[in-house]
Amino acid sequence: MRPIFHPRLVNGRYGDPTVYVETLFKTRSVLFDLGEIASLSPRKIRRVDQIFVSHAHIDHFVGFDHLLRLLVGREKTVHLYGPAGFAEHVFHKLQAYRWNLVESYGADLVFVVSELETSNSISTRQFRLKRAFAAEPPVSKTIPDGVLSDERTCRVSAAILEHGTPCLGFALQEAAHVNIWKNRLFERGLPVGPWLQWLKQAVVEGRPDDHLIRIDGTAASDGRLEPLGRLRDLLTVTAGQKIAYITDVADTPANRAAIVALVQNADILFIEAAFAGTDAALARERAHLTTMAAGEIAREANVCRVEPFHFSPRYTGEQERMLAEVMAAFGGPASGAKT
Repeated sequence: MRPIFHPRLVNGRYGDPTVYVETLFKTRSVLFDLGEIASLSPRKIRRVDQIFVSHAHIDHFVGFDHLLRLLVGREKTVHLYGPAGFAEHVFHKLQAYRWNLVESYGADLVFVVSELETSNSISTRQFRLKRAFAAEPPVSKTIPDGVLSDERTCRVSAAILEHGTPCLGFALQEAAHVNIWKNRLFERGLPVGPWLQWLKQAVVEGRPDDHLIRIDGTAASDGRLEPLGRLRDLLTVTAGQKIAYITDVADTPANRAAIVALVQNADILFIEAAFAGTDAALARERAHLTTMAAGEIAREANVCRVEPFHFSPRYTGEQERMLAEVMAAFGGPASGAKT
């Protein structure tokens, strides 16, 4: 299966927590947390349209100013999600600057900020550049259990966790994964081309068999139309890819249960492992996970691959030791993500 999501740790296992997720065949990208992002190219940053922030501690949110600097002057809407009180943090970031010349700007920059107040309620407000980022009235709505964003092709869910302050964990779930059998295309004399993406999208969206697909690359300049039902044998549908992100959480039974439920069967779990197993007391004091806790949670949730990060700088030079402790508790193969 060719994965649709391509995530990577932006700052390695010791730097500010940030995971950048590119989506195959899409011009959109996603960020989990907004720590330092200067190492990302401006092009990559400008592709981001959804940002999921666990909480507003500085190492998880300091990159907002860099993002703002790159986007001002461009027509862009960015959706940000965070815990209760998050919109107020965004507002104060924006109001730290003076916007008296924005009337002359041709493009508008809009931040749509949503707070997960409870597992079934979300509050959203907008901040527009052309209004000097004044806070617009919030709008509240009821949502299914923890679902922040629900599109036809993918969904992002969250769980409210405890870190001395509400802190969100996230899971990005592809609706379904569709593979094309190229040998069947050739057998039927059908071309490879953009129309295959339309075919995949129609399947993911649950279109009926009489839904028409325009096949391009044929002799006719405008292509030909075929009902979806006649094309289903060209592809297979499997469970979609799942990426999960957990950081800055106390090792409590409630947190563990909520995390396991959220990240169950994830293809990749990015999970903090701030302290070594021998420093469990310090981890409890600072409301973080140890390497052993991270591995145990990943094992219990039956994830395919675990990617530990947010190692404390006290373990600088000991990355292999930290990884080995996580993997020993996980009981899986050594991690191989790029850092």
